[in-house]
Formats: sequence, structure tokens, C-alpha cells
Amino acid sequence: MTDTPIRQHRLSPARLRELPLWSVVAAGTLVGGLLGGSYGLLTPSTYTATSYVIAVPAGKSSPDAALGFAQAYGRVATQLAVLGDAQVYAGVPVRTLQRSVRTATSPDAPMVAVSATSSRPELAVDMANAVTRSLTRHADDTRGNTHVRLVQFSRAVEPSEPTSTSTAVTGLVGASAGGLLGGLALLARPRRNGGQEDDPAPAPSVPSPAAAADVRGQR
Repeated sequence: MTDTPIRQHRLSPARLRELPLWSVVAAGTLVGGLLGGSYGLLTPSTYTATSYVIAVPAGKSSPDAALGFAQAYGRVATQLAVLGDAQVYAGVPVRTLQRSVRTATSPDAPMVAVSATSSRPELAVDMANAVTRSLTRHADDTRGNTHVRLVQFSRAVEPSEPTSTSTAVTGLVGASAGGLLGGLALLARPRRNGGQEDDPAPAPSVPSPAAAADVRGQR
């Protein structure tokens, strides 16, 4: 018996050039969609809870002063002085609060929004309420000087849906990015000349001495 050698088919540059142009875009879209979907599956879902406090003028203070102090309290809420007390109420380290808590203020209303993000919805609620509680207590301690007090406007409630991007969305984003890269690769490919690859032009032929003599004799 004779053994028939098994041929190994490899993708040579010539074979790659024979592939249709749309296959590059299709391959990029497929790979990008797989990578984006895998990222969405492997990344844990996150939940965000938000609580609100409002600055109220007290005594001789004015609404404009309350609005200004609301802006200031929004910046102070994520400082160590406030988070140091909030960690006791939330039961998490200060570093976790610094990484998870964000604040937002409005230029038109004396309100501070405190948002906390976590992979556990109940922990997000605890962190948001803990920071607002600590911020309100610090505002009460200085109310004699600021003539502005903070009042809790709305407590954070447990979110029912994650705020992180879903797997379907990450897959679509990855597919779009992959298709775009495939299209850019087509634009950057070497151009063809008359349906052929750009080959070096052949060197001009020089007539032999005999041929040159014959031409002179005919003149």
C-alpha cells in the first residue's frame, strides 16, 4: 500500500487576494461582534441608585445663597471628610465610596444628586443614602455660619434594571467597529492597475549591434 500524502491548504497571499472584497468587511464585522458580545457577557452588570438633597435658606439667608451653597455641597460630598462618616453607614471602605459615588448639581435649582454604582443594587442604595446622610449632618454642623441647611428631598430606592450596557448593545457596537475597520483596510490596500497588481515596469530593450548596423545600412 502507498500512503497518499495529506495536502495542507494554507492561505497564501495569492489566495487572500482572490477573496472577494466584501469578505474583509464581513470578517471584521463578525470578529467585532464576537468580541463585543463576549465583553458584554463577561462584564458584570452594574446598578445605580440616586438620592437627592435640597439646600434651604434659613434665617437671613436668600435663595441665591442656598443655590450657591448647593453647588459647594455638591463638590464637598465626595471629599474624605464626608465619606469618612459615610463609610460607617454604608459598611464599605472609603476607597469603594470614592470609586462608586458621583454627585451632580443644577445651575437653576439648589439640589444635589448623589449617585452610587455597584454590582449589587442593595449596596448602591446603601452607599447613596449613606453619603447624603453624612452630607446633611455636616451641613447642619455649619448652619450657624452658612445660614443654609440641607434637607433630604428623596431617598435612593433599589433599581430594578441594570444601568450597564447590555450584551446586545456591546455586540452591535463591536460589529460596527469591526466592519468599519474592515472598510478602512480595503481603502488602505494597494491599488490595482488594469486589474493586475502593481508590478515593476519592464526595462526597455536595447537593440543588438547587428540590428543597429542594419538600420544604418538601409538609410
